[in-house]
Amino acid sequence: MSLTHRYRRLLLAYPRAYRREHGEELLGVLLDAAPAGQTRPTLGEAVDLIRGGLRCRLGRPASSTVGVWAVLTALICGLFSAALASRVAWETSRPQPDRAEFAAVFAEAFPGHRLGEDVSTSRALFVIYGQPLSRASLRDLLLGDGGEYQEGGAGGSAVGPMPTSEAETLATAQQRLQGAGWQVYEPTSEVLQTCADPRCDPASQPVETVLVARRGDTLLRATFDDPRSFGSYLGVELRRAAPPAVLPAAVLAGLVGGALAWLVFAWASRRTEDRRRAPLLLGITLFLWWGPVLLSTASLAPHHLDEPHPNWHPLWEWLGQPALSLFFLVGLAAALVLLATALTPRRDLHPLRVSLG
Repeated sequence: MSLTHRYRRLLLAYPRAYRREHGEELLGVLLDAAPAGQTRPTLGEAVDLIRGGLRCRLGRPASSTVGVWAVLTALICGLFSAALASRVAWETSRPQPDRAEFAAVFAEAFPGHRLGEDVSTSRALFVIYGQPLSRASLRDLLLGDGGEYQEGGAGGSAVGPMPTSEAETLATAQQRLQGAGWQVYEPTSEVLQTCADPRCDPASQPVETVLVARRGDTLLRATFDDPRSFGSYLGVELRRAAPPAVLPAAVLAGLVGGALAWLVFAWASRRTEDRRRAPLLLGITLFLWWGPVLLSTASLAPHHLDEPHPNWHPLWEWLGQPALSLFFLVGLAAALVLLATALTPRRDLHPLRVSLG
């Protein structure tokens, strides 16, 4: 491959219109500056040409921040793409545990404790208010109750008098679960402030202890509560962990979605250089998309640090979805208006300008 061909390949970083108008001139400058016998561009030349080409694609040569907005747009679109792909990949999971599987695990971990008849099971991997997502639940999903959309599972409580102390029950469960091949995490305890009066005795406040374990694709969460406050001393949940396909699907979709979003942003940026409302529409979109991400991350990060998580919360929850999906939809509407603006003919076409170095 000749030096000329290698330079032409690097010049593909520039928009087609710029290459058509200035490509041969730029190629000539590069070849004239190349030392005799050089067969390939230097690393510095390659980086400079790619950086200059990407900056040229963004247009707006007088703007010092357009690159920042392009990165923020590509990043958030990549995250949304990754979240969507991860949700699709969740469909490769086994069905949520049924009553028989739950009862077997309960008996295995808590011998001598009586399981109540009221064992709940889910008919879908993800549910909202315990029911599979349907057209009837879209209103709840989009208008304030989207946080109820979560992994399904099976759950139940121990009933009757507690046959052994909480400490003994916890120790027995850890031992039996480890013996059955479960990975058992260190239990966590939290004092529940049920009395706001400063005169209340802290020692009288109920303490909630949580035991988390994982075996294969199954997660167990056992919560020890004060029966005086909650009616039952032990609640147990069983659910599936994220299947192996989720991570690679999310990474691939995130990279592809982010790259495509950057290209669309660059095209729209060049097409709307003379449109005053374009920056406003972009600002509205990014505010409504990034705001929920920052709020959700600030809430979930401490939660993950406070207790063990053998399975992280789904990516869409970190993005504030679908709890704050109304923000996403309004931001999407602003983005579509911006794209529609970019599709309309421009009043004045300015030649693309770029500087090397």
